[in-house]
Amino acid sequence: MSKKEITKREGEIKPSLVPPILSAILSAILPGLGQALARDWRRGLTMFLGFSTSFGLLVWRFQSAARRDVGFIDIFKKAIRIEPILIWLTIATIAFWIWTIADAYLTAKRPPKKAVGIFLVMGIVFASLGWQIGQVDLVKLITEINDAERAVNHVMWPWSRAVTRPVEYVEPEAYIQVPCTDTPFAQPEVPEGEPYLISDPTCGDLAVLEGERGTELTLTGGNFIPGEQVTIKWYDPLKVSFTHRQDGEFMQFPVDENGSFEVKITMPYRLVPPSASEEAQKWTVFAQQVIATGSLEPSEELKLVVEKMIETIFIGMMATAFGIILALPVSFLAARNLMSASPVTLAIYYLVRTILNLVRSIEPVIWAIIFVIIVGLGPFAGILALTIHSIAALGKLYSESIESIDSGPIEAIQATGANWIQTVMFAVVPQIIPPFVSFTIYRWDINIRMSTVVGLVGGGGIGYLLIQWINKTDFRAAGIAVWFIAVTVAILDYISAEIRERYV
Repeated sequence: MSKKEITKREGEIKPSLVPPILSAILSAILPGLGQALARDWRRGLTMFLGFSTSFGLLVWRFQSAARRDVGFIDIFKKAIRIEPILIWLTIATIAFWIWTIADAYLTAKRPPKKAVGIFLVMGIVFASLGWQIGQVDLVKLITEINDAERAVNHVMWPWSRAVTRPVEYVEPEAYIQVPCTDTPFAQPEVPEGEPYLISDPTCGDLAVLEGERGTELTLTGGNFIPGEQVTIKWYDPLKVSFTHRQDGEFMQFPVDENGSFEVKITMPYRLVPPSASEEAQKWTVFAQQVIATGSLEPSEELKLVVEKMIETIFIGMMATAFGIILALPVSFLAARNLMSASPVTLAIYYLVRTILNLVRSIEPVIWAIIFVIIVGLGPFAGILALTIHSIAALGKLYSESIESIDSGPIEAIQATGANWIQTVMFAVVPQIIPPFVSFTIYRWDINIRMSTVVGLVGGGGIGYLLIQWINKTDFRAAGIAVWFIAVTVAILDYISAEIRERYV
């Protein structure tokens, strides 16, 4: 820029309405006021909004940290003690306030420069607030990341749950009399060559809570499948089964190469209702061995995942189809270049745009919750939720494509005396087909991904299964679902890329 142009621009800058020192004082009282009176109202408004927002958030964080305290001093002391980072936030906010004062003085004294420093200070303050509000704790993340190792391993490699074998349960048992009497219970007969379990003794007393340990039993087993795991379990007098615990651990162990074992256990602690008590109660201890008897086959979890993944794909597909059909007519009403011919059509344009913005601002998950209330759990609620959001999203994208078309063909068609419908058919539609196809494919891809999310709140599809398995901490089953979601999205992404390459 030449000296002449600089002098001309400086000559156009009007002098401040107040002296620099007064401008600084006014900004100290109300941040941004000094800049506004120095004839830079945009800078002043930026200062005012930035400082008032950061100060309001800081006050909120202090009150949030010390909810039950009253009085400025008490709230400040307790909040600083609980959240030490508030000291830095307070210093940063005070520095921001001092900056506005200095900036007001300089703005009134000489032509202001670009407000880069203002946004830098605002960025530091808001980043600090975000760190505190978000409760960012990198130390906790690093030190406790090992807690998620088991879950992550199960999710990353869940295939032991993807297949299964038919199993047979071998459960030889022995009867235990509680308490001992002169006439012990007869023990079950075991056919020759079959697995057996013998208890010595065959009677005893249960453990007492915070008291005596139960009677020690020696369990001897034989004729089991060598090397396979055996679990010691019980039936109480009410025929309720439970796994035996010894020193806080479940009693599970492999049998030896001869299919035999010998183990010592103590009678468990168990509450039995008075209605089940007799002079002598019969407890049953048994050794359970699970034996695979057939070839590998898909597990129930794998079958469910495949079924729900197909359901998820069709939820996204149906929502996209309905969205296209309903968004097409809406998009023409939301295009300004087609709707600005008269005040009536312009009013329709603004109304349609406002509705699209409102609908699009509500996430599909919220729509899914609403439709679950209306139509109940299942894929139909998910289809409706994604359809509503697709109409708003595609309507906006389609209308913007229409607004960006070349106006020459429109003017040429209108010059022939064509009406609005003819203009759209012959001047608009030929230009919008490529972007419409591109946006439609993109929305289909989004709907496939979102159909997983709406399933989390009952909208059908694989998300419904996924959230149940996560809630039950069944991470292997959840891992199967995650893998299928990832593979399906990758395949659909490849298909959409091929369609886009051929037709766009």
